[in-house]
Amino acid sequence: MSVEMFKKHYPVVIVGGGQAGLSVSYRLKKKGIEHLVLEKRQILNSWKTQRWDSFTLVTPNWQCTLPDHPYDGNDPKGFMNRNETIDYLERFAAKVDAPVLENVAVERIWKREAGGYHVLTSKGELSCDQVVVASGGYHQPIIPRMAERLPESILQIHSNQYKNAAQLPEGAVLVVGSGQSGAQIAEDLHLEGKKVFLAVGNAPRVARKYRGKDVVEWLDDMDYYKMTVDKHPLREGVRDNTNHYVTGRDGGRDIDLRKFATEGMELFGVLENYDGACLTFRPDLKENLAFADSVYNNINTRIDKYIVEQGIDAPEESHYKPVWEPEEERDTLDLAGSGITSIVWCIGFRPDFTWLDAPVFNGRGTPVHYRGVTQAPGIYFIGLPWLNTWGSGRFSGIAEDSAYLADTIQQNVVSTTTTEVA
Repeated sequence: MSVEMFKKHYPVVIVGGGQAGLSVSYRLKKKGIEHLVLEKRQILNSWKTQRWDSFTLVTPNWQCTLPDHPYDGNDPKGFMNRNETIDYLERFAAKVDAPVLENVAVERIWKREAGGYHVLTSKGELSCDQVVVASGGYHQPIIPRMAERLPESILQIHSNQYKNAAQLPEGAVLVVGSGQSGAQIAEDLHLEGKKVFLAVGNAPRVARKYRGKDVVEWLDDMDYYKMTVDKHPLREGVRDNTNHYVTGRDGGRDIDLRKFATEGMELFGVLENYDGACLTFRPDLKENLAFADSVYNNINTRIDKYIVEQGIDAPEESHYKPVWEPEEERDTLDLAGSGITSIVWCIGFRPDFTWLDAPVFNGRGTPVHYRGVTQAPGIYFIGLPWLNTWGSGRFSGIAEDSAYLADTIQQNVVSTTTTEVA
């Protein structure tokens, strides 16, 4: 697309060329609303560059329901791997054929006196009436400042840089964080024969299968995925929840950190500090493992209740009982003596919306919205966790979210005709 596009004023600008931004583009094209997608790198960039080699979806393939683009493979109850997921998304991108400018970073968006918004980019300036922020909420990899004090000989990478065990040096590895990425990366390294130390946080876990079906199927039957934020017991607090760890690898299975411990993985509590010789951890390993198991069993109890209420004939299954308990809370680890030569930080990301100069954030810098619609005229968000439902940050909810936003945008369209910027 030509540089002349930067001389234009657009009815809508979409910031971000991932599945969320492409979904909104698809909806707007259907409605005949002119728009432009700005992507800092390449479309679907994070899927192509920030997933490890053995990555699989943790939700079944049948939940992949982008707008008019459902999963069409032959394994709906399976879990697409990295390459299959990218192929699914690339076919969606080809179907959308969005008006996108790649390698164009948005540096600032602010209000125009004439109405609408200025959009300053790395390649020039344009303006628009409405803005859709579709860049997600995972922008800045979190690595604690204590990392600066670790020996230079220790290779440190973030989870978004991890590909496989071969990229790490010989020796043991410390994985910090036990959310979805941390648990799966620890498993990957463990299966590859690496000596793994894992700093376990308070992430919950969930069973892969229970009483004859994938737990996701049970929760879908129970209408959990239809629950909206305003109906959830935690209300907007649910947006801060850590994802449950489980895996779709090898057809799908539980991730049981206790089992890994019986096989030689060494578990600790939350990593707190490095004193120049030893890593120090909170003495909360037992507590964190117990919490994860309590969530696991609580979900299964809810499924049991549903089965009874509906009179469903399902095979009986007992609840999880720990296969390992730490004998003592170890809160220090001699770094040199442990043989650790690399660290994979798996403690998440911080959002960065500093480029958006608009009164749409709370005191923590988090967007305030209802179903992605903010109080600032013409500014919207999509692709955030629990934007409206559990599926909002996943492939299962974007179709509904993008349809709602497109309808709202259509109601607020100033003009569908591109004009020169005055």
